[in-house]
Amino acid sequence: MPAARRFPPPWSVEEGETYFVVKDNDGQQLAYVYFEEEPGRRSAAKLLTKDEARRIAANSCERDVITGPARTFSH
Repeated sequence: MPAARRFPPPWSVEEGETYFVVKDNDGQQLAYVYFEEEPGRRSAAKLLTKDEARRIAANSCERDVITGPARTFSH
């Protein structure tokens, strides 16, 4: 019998001033993805663009990205 998931779906993404945060269904913050919109500062700090950060955060909400495809194990 599969164990209960520790971070219940669905996961969501919320935008902050300079980051996106991925949260589980209980509101637990799972990941922060930071960005910088000003090109000079982004380059100096090696940060992502806003679009890159948004895509990474959104893709992390996909179950297969985090856990891989569903598998069946036998003894």
